[in-house]
Amino acid sequence: MENTADTRPWYRQLTGYHWFVFVVASAAWFFDCLDQRLFSLARVPAMESLVSEASADRIPALAKNVTAIFLIGWGVGGVLFGAFGDRFGRAKMLTLTILLYSGFTGLTFFSRGYWDFALYRFLTGMGVGGVFGLAVALIAETVPSGARVGALGMLQTLSAIGNITSSGCKWLVDAAQRNDIIAQGTNWRWMFLFGAVPAVLIIFTSKWLREPEPWLKQKAAGKLPKGAILAPYAGLLREAQWRKNLIIGALLASTGVIGLWAIGEYAVDLQRFVFRNHFSTEKGLTDAKQIKDAVDSALTTSFLLQQIGAGVGMWLFTIVAMRLGRRSTFAIGYASALIVTFMVYWKMNSPSDAYWMMPLMGAAQLSVFAGFAIYLPELFPSRLRSTGTSFCYNLGRFAAAGGSYFSAELANQAFGQFGSPLKERYAAMAMCSIFLVGLVTLLFAPETKDQPLPE
Repeated sequence: MENTADTRPWYRQLTGYHWFVFVVASAAWFFDCLDQRLFSLARVPAMESLVSEASADRIPALAKNVTAIFLIGWGVGGVLFGAFGDRFGRAKMLTLTILLYSGFTGLTFFSRGYWDFALYRFLTGMGVGGVFGLAVALIAETVPSGARVGALGMLQTLSAIGNITSSGCKWLVDAAQRNDIIAQGTNWRWMFLFGAVPAVLIIFTSKWLREPEPWLKQKAAGKLPKGAILAPYAGLLREAQWRKNLIIGALLASTGVIGLWAIGEYAVDLQRFVFRNHFSTEKGLTDAKQIKDAVDSALTTSFLLQQIGAGVGMWLFTIVAMRLGRRSTFAIGYASALIVTFMVYWKMNSPSDAYWMMPLMGAAQLSVFAGFAIYLPELFPSRLRSTGTSFCYNLGRFAAAGGSYFSAELANQAFGQFGSPLKERYAAMAMCSIFLVGLVTLLFAPETKDQPLPE
């Protein structure tokens, strides 16, 4: 366990205000993750509706392209709002990012074509990208040191609940469409309206949320970054210790983000193909609507199981990190993600396969994300914590955006002769080598277990 003066469980160390900060920051991240998953579930139907002239073979590529645009916005938002958080305050910027991602998610409902849909997703991504570093810095600097690891691990674990909630949103709009409550083919639009709900959070964040004491002390002492908008990055690069930690944190986080967004996220596309073939060939369904309903139901079940696995994996990472340390736990996580993800893309051939494989992949791939919440703020001082955490976590968005394009090209150019879904399977299996980057980086990473936050 973490060696702290207070030996009580982390949740018993929190005061009423600590709980308020934890709830607000976790809710911001919860809805952030809800937004991400709504997009994952809606992107293919959206492309089918908005680019109706595209062939069936082009739809997956278009979905990957708009995902890449979303990820670029995510990365831009992370870079900007991380620096803004150190200069202007975590609480203020968290409020702004919530407004940004919730507003443009709601506007996605009104998309009329590929490019305005992509623009809304880019702007949504900017808000989404800013939330993590701000929320993590806010919690890390507010709660007692003995509660920090548990609180940050729980913040990330709760993201799985946001992902599960997205499935509930999808179930509701699918049911509404089946019963002709909403127009056929518009279910994907209605899903994005759920993403506008977190704007209500602004009422609470703007009225009662305070800046954390470590940041206020740095402000009072005149030690906050000054000058250009991106001045905090100069501070990180100027000092050797923070520069080294920035590189290590960025490589570790990029490995996990690429693994999830450029590999794992496209498992739903593979499942859609596998399930459709299963129900039409092995189950003998011939009616197109029956096949679609069966596929949608199987996808929802698989996704729910995957997110349950993700929640378990993130909480297990938190517990193990308290006991074994950060480096050993990351090593277990990356090795598991490499093995399990490769196996899923190699062997999944039916809904029954997905029902046990996807929870394992969710646990393996998402476990390290709890590590990012715990470890990244431990690498940087208060005056640069939001910048460093956001940069490390979101740099991977740019790499994952490139990975999405690369994955599509790899599938078509290197494995195109095999046709779908084999070409997508082989491309994903080849890209699993990215997890080796994380394992190698750990050789140079500092161990921060039982150490106070650097100031």
